[in-house]
Amino acid sequence: MLNHPSRSTRLLVSLLLLVLLWNWAVCSPGEGRSIWQRPKPSPITKDQSFLQDTFPPGFLWGSGTSAFQTEGAWSQDGKGVSIWDHFTHSSVSDYFPRETADVASDSYNCWEEDMEALGYLGVRSYSFSLSWPRLFPEGNATGEPNAAAVDHYSRLIERLLEKEIEPIVTLYHWDLPQVFQDQYGGWKNNTLVEHFEQYAAFCFHTFGSHVKYWLTMHNPYLVAVQGYGTGVHAPGEKGGISSSLTVAHNLIKAHAKAWQTYNTHFRPGQRGKVSIVLGSHWVEPHSGQSTDANVALCQQSMEAVLGWFAEPIFGYGDYPDSLKMKHAALMPMFTPEEKLWVQKTADFFALSFGPNNIRLGQSLLHNGQSITPDLRRLLGWIKLEYGNLRMLVAEGGWFSDASVGREDTVAIYLMKSFINQVLQAIKFDGVQVFGYSAWSLVDGFEWNYGYSVRRGLFYIDFNQPNRTRVTKTTAQYYKQIVSDNGFPADETSVDVKGHFPCKFHWGIADSTLEVRFHPFSPQFSDPHIYSWNLTGDGSLRPLPGVKLNTRPPQCTDYLAIHSHLRLFASTGASHYRFALNWSLILPEGGRSNVNTEALRYYRCVLTELKKLNLEAMVILYHPSHRVPNLGLPGPLHASGGWLNYATVEAFQEYAALCYQELNTWVQYWITINEPNRLIDVYSNITERHQAAHNLLLAHAKAWRLHEREYSAEQRSLVSLALHADWANPANPFLESHIVATERFLLFELGRFLDPLLGMRDEKKKGKGKYPYEMRAYLEERARVSGLPKSPLPYFTNTERQELGGALSFIALNHFTTRLISPNPHSQDNLQKKPAPDHDCVTLPDPTWPSSSLGQALVPWGLRKLLKWVNQKYGRALPIIVTASGIDDQASVEDNLRQYYLRSYLQEALKAYHLDGVNLQGFYVWKLQDRHAPQFGLFTSTQHQSKAKASVTLYREIIMHSGSSNSSTTQPCRFTEQQEKCLTCEWMFKNKPMLVFGGCLLITSAMLAALIVFIVISKKNQRHDRGRTKRRENRRRRNKASAYCLCPDVRY
Repeated sequence: MLNHPSRSTRLLVSLLLLVLLWNWAVCSPGEGRSIWQRPKPSPITKDQSFLQDTFPPGFLWGSGTSAFQTEGAWSQDGKGVSIWDHFTHSSVSDYFPRETADVASDSYNCWEEDMEALGYLGVRSYSFSLSWPRLFPEGNATGEPNAAAVDHYSRLIERLLEKEIEPIVTLYHWDLPQVFQDQYGGWKNNTLVEHFEQYAAFCFHTFGSHVKYWLTMHNPYLVAVQGYGTGVHAPGEKGGISSSLTVAHNLIKAHAKAWQTYNTHFRPGQRGKVSIVLGSHWVEPHSGQSTDANVALCQQSMEAVLGWFAEPIFGYGDYPDSLKMKHAALMPMFTPEEKLWVQKTADFFALSFGPNNIRLGQSLLHNGQSITPDLRRLLGWIKLEYGNLRMLVAEGGWFSDASVGREDTVAIYLMKSFINQVLQAIKFDGVQVFGYSAWSLVDGFEWNYGYSVRRGLFYIDFNQPNRTRVTKTTAQYYKQIVSDNGFPADETSVDVKGHFPCKFHWGIADSTLEVRFHPFSPQFSDPHIYSWNLTGDGSLRPLPGVKLNTRPPQCTDYLAIHSHLRLFASTGASHYRFALNWSLILPEGGRSNVNTEALRYYRCVLTELKKLNLEAMVILYHPSHRVPNLGLPGPLHASGGWLNYATVEAFQEYAALCYQELNTWVQYWITINEPNRLIDVYSNITERHQAAHNLLLAHAKAWRLHEREYSAEQRSLVSLALHADWANPANPFLESHIVATERFLLFELGRFLDPLLGMRDEKKKGKGKYPYEMRAYLEERARVSGLPKSPLPYFTNTERQELGGALSFIALNHFTTRLISPNPHSQDNLQKKPAPDHDCVTLPDPTWPSSSLGQALVPWGLRKLLKWVNQKYGRALPIIVTASGIDDQASVEDNLRQYYLRSYLQEALKAYHLDGVNLQGFYVWKLQDRHAPQFGLFTSTQHQSKAKASVTLYREIIMHSGSSNSSTTQPCRFTEQQEKCLTCEWMFKNKPMLVFGGCLLITSAMLAALIVFIVISKKNQRHDRGRTKRRENRRRRNKASAYCLCPDVRY
């Protein structure tokens, strides 16, 4: 009796079929061009920013080398001559550095050292190539092999397996036996297809029982184009595109023959996998504009390199149509039989992504296209174009200049970027990458670049005969990645729940506030009476001889103040930071000429803020490169500015005037904004130190003046604000980078904070002094340079007493984080510009998302900065972040700024709750854009302000005292004004609708009133007519009665 499948079984089969059909639909081949038509993910979204996650279990981490580049021993143990041996020995090409690989890395003799290097890395695979001319000096694999070569490779494979490292063996990495070049013209001749098949069969037979992964050849594109087209590579032929097409054709057939041989004769017993390594670049359309024409050009660019070889092998056995159309009669043709045995001749997709292909890709650019090192997008294109294949990144990495040595810092970040892109492709795009080979294991001979560039994880000094392998910092970094199996998330990446204190400053920071001298409303300030259209021209003319009494302008007349503060209040912020204009208040620098109108304007701003129950943080001096004289009064700038001590005294006089006139309304004062950026304008190192010295003294005098005469009265606080970006060692594996970073922070922050606060460390404690390490460094630098003394001035005892403790709170302007490395002091750098005082340079991290102006978003840097300041100077003083923000080109939906606010405030919350930082405020930079959208929370176009989306987010964060989660409870009670502003913001955002609704309501009310009036009027009219008629009838009746009562008279 037949057993029919149950209903559940049929349902399961149906579901599996649906899944397979869906998978086929999503991953159906030939859809590569669609990748450019998809919106590119934002750098702040989860699937585009740096991914903290691990690779799948069993991921095949590895490294690799090629025989010719590293083996050396070019004539040892019976090795034959390769085309690269011949090319390097005889080349007179302009491209070639006239160096040979006769010894190279000497890996033929130092292979055991290579095994130790692999053990250090902890990798699970090693990709290396067999040398065809070493195994068969005469090329022909039907003859006797070189026994020494067979023994060498057998020992190598056995040792790898002993160390549990999977060998990935490449049959051909460009070192063709020279005899084939001499006899047949190399790969131009179809005869080599058969020779390669025989060579492959020998290797499969000899080593295949211990090898599970085979690669027939490495990057045939470069062989065809640079070896036979341009002549840059061996054999150095310049046959142009015709030769390249023929060579490529033969290489593809040779690969297919080798695969078919393995598939037929060796796969059943050895059960290995065979593929070919294809190299590629990646291209993006002009300005990211994915028009049909731009996408077609990008697709053609990819087909001209990767598709040239991938389409016949992974596609349908033939070349892409774009290539056949472009090269027409020059393009070799596959016969129908060849198409059948060429297609699908790879068990996985092996990819080479490195500098060689990316350099060549530049020649294929059209119409503003750009080459980008985006490995994730390339992997996604391969999946869409050729199906969801298993993939191996067989060559991934970049190069460093030979002078870099083992300190290859830039290469660390390129490795980090490439590997994380692979992780994103796996996790977010579903690409089946099963391994990554960091290229290369050791420094070697880099083809037409010789030894001028390096790609190894281990450094080799090619001038030393022993060829010792020295660990580079990239090796240390790669070892860490392999050990962690990627980039696991740490505890710092987990969000905390909590709130800031209820008296926290939720602020907005601006620069110098623009003063408008003339009131906008002349209602009470103009004494004239006007007549209109007296002469028929429609103009207003004052009546002669008639004048009224007027009052002086009042704060309410300044409509600009009212609208500006209303804009600020709508954000829900409690504190507004702005700067006074020193050169406007005291144009001559002293109090002989005081601009009382400017002071009155500032006073109006402050009083109106107080009416709104909002607080002000006022900056006395906000220097800027964009304004004349750096914001100083002209005479002071002309007399030397901050290099002249007279400016210190003038600043004290200016501060006294501001305190006297405005202190009643100001709770927080900033004497000088970012003095550490101001001193950068001085090119001379001595001038920079003198300017910083005088700026510190100016601040201290202003602080002491306030302490003596005003602090008791209003209890206001005074500080100075420092530009405080965090600094991280560019290379965490180098002590020199760690020391440079500490020095950078001392010069940036310690230079100003140490004299005012001293240090927490009891051994180095002492206020009124520059950091000890800073002075020692400058003295040593002066000694080495042959200078008589350090350029860093000393404070007198009186100045030290004045400086000590002259800070009421620590004010920091924080925007980003920088990678720091010591200045390399190369001749090129010395010629460009003088070295900075700290003698450090900054580097970018390509994995950090950044804004259009290049500002990196590094939220954790804020927490590290706050923690550093807290540990160094203690918790006694509160810390306030007095400016923080990012540019965003979006006019309304400023997603970048929203991400910035969420993430930076979350890190600030961690600093407050987890690190015990006495953080008391956070000010967003800034309120409004002047022209194009940048840092502002509001856009300003045609004198109209419009709130960006970040305003709503900031309000929500303020409402929940630091949490952007609207579901959390509201811990702090709002002031009456802040409660009102909830409605204010809604009204401000919906102003056009409210105006329209108001007009509609008024119109409706007027129409209703008119209708009622008409109805009542008509009713009254009918009533009046009825009453009139009744009265008339009564009169008539009365008249009729009178006639009847009179008797007839008869005579």
